Amino acid sequence: MTLAIFDLDETLIATDSGSAWLAYLVETGQLDADFLRRDADYMALYNAGELSMSDYMTFSLQPVRGKTAAEIEQMVADFVAVKIAPYIYPQGQQLIHELQRAGQRVVIISATADFIVRPIAAHLGVEDVMAINIACDSQGRATGSTEGVLSFREGKVTRLQQWLAQTGESAADAHFYSDSINDLALLDYVDYPFATNPHPRLLSIAQQRGWPIINWRSNS
Repeated sequence: MTLAIFDLDETLIATDSGSAWLAYLVETGQLDADFLRRDADYMALYNAGELSMSDYMTFSLQPVRGKTAAEIEQMVADFVAVKIAPYIYPQGQQLIHELQRAGQRVVIISATADFIVRPIAAHLGVEDVMAINIACDSQGRATGSTEGVLSFREGKVTRLQQWLAQTGESAADAHFYSDSINDLALLDYVDYPFATNPHPRLLSIAQQRGWPIINWRSNS
């Protein structure tokens, strides 16, 4: 089955879901506003291709430390409805449905925490998800750390290869849609890369290499 692989943030949705999550927690009084300033500093490093994802995850997982999966799920449900659904690119959602009807297996692979990505993917009608997994203690409470390979930069390729081995799927003729220079390794790995709502650095590379360039508009 041909794979159609999508990045999430700024590719399928017109926002960064990790930053939007922290902003939501500040707005609802669950987090101190200083978090947003610190998050902005991290995002500047991300856009420059200089972010340490392990450092960022240690920072961004602080609000869920000590919480159970059920507690986290309850926190995220309203967030997706209020802060993510309005920012979905309609053209992206339509493409997902078209590819699924054509028999392609749609996968979302993201450098955002799994507990954020999965409910958004479900809203988009996508079951197959690879995102950053969070560690839990023996009582099932989030430790504030991650586990496994981080699905970031080359880690996305590694996670995809692990998933291929587990599922028996093949990367032959796979498509990958992304906006970010941080996804260059996976864009190079697949047979059909698509620069989607590309940031300037990725746009330049896509133009040099003759990759298809897609630009979508949100309804927000």
